[in-house]
Amino acid sequence: MTNGEDKPRLTEDEKKANHIASEQKRRMAIRQGFDRLTELVPGLEGLGRSEGTVLARTVEFLKEQIEERNRLLKELEKRGVQVDEKDRL
Repeated sequence: MTNGEDKPRLTEDEKKANHIASEQKRRMAIRQGFDRLTELVPGLEGLGRSEGTVLARTVEFLKEQIEERNRLLKELEKRGVQVDEKDRL
C-alpha cells in the first residue's frame, strides 16, 4: 500500500474514455500546430488544410530562409564583419 491507500482501479469503460480523451487532445494539438504553420508560412493562406501541402511548403520556406541567412552572412563577411562559425547552419 502507498500512503495507507491503494488507488482504485479504472474500469474498462473508464480506461477507454481516458484513451479517447487523450487521443482527441493529441489530435487537437496537431491541428493547432498546422493552423499555426499556415499563419506563419507565406503562401499557405487560403489553401485549405492539406497537411502534406502545409509540410512541403514549410520545408521549402525554411530552406529559402536558410539560403537567405547564408547569403546575408556572406555579405557581412565581404564587408569585413567577422561571423562566428556557430552562427552558420
